Amino acid sequence: MKYLVAVAIGAIFGLGIVLSGMADPAKVMNFFDLAGSWDPSLAFVMAGALLVTGPGYVLVQRRRKAPVFDDGFHIPAKGRIDARLVGGSLLFGVGWGIAGFCPGGSVPALGLGHREAFVFFAALVVGMLVARRLLRMNVFSLSVRPA
Repeated sequence: MKYLVAVAIGAIFGLGIVLSGMADPAKVMNFFDLAGSWDPSLAFVMAGALLVTGPGYVLVQRRRKAPVFDDGFHIPAKGRIDARLVGGSLLFGVGWGIAGFCPGGSVPALGLGHREAFVFFAALVVGMLVARRLLRMNVFSLSVRPA
């Protein structure tokens, strides 16, 4: 049952990515092209996702002590900003802006047969393996707390 639910949720997510145009790298790159052919529609996709997720997250947290298929919610510690978070965020943004894909959008794009998605996904896997290696070497140990 756990895997069936995961497949259903993944299919809903993928359908949303495809219908919103986020599987099209040109649309995503036009969102980041503020001085040229800027396409603000991606902001509406993000806002819509936040409008659904935000209240849903709060509602689930209040009504349940744990998710259906886990022993508890895994919530990041508040107020902790470290080199790993900042560096990962920067790399994510740069990669998204250059390639036009984020990890979530690349999977449905693979299903649509976008050749660029296959190259992106291969690079994503290599990047994840390199990151895992760097984490094992404890390269990202610096922590900074906000004022």
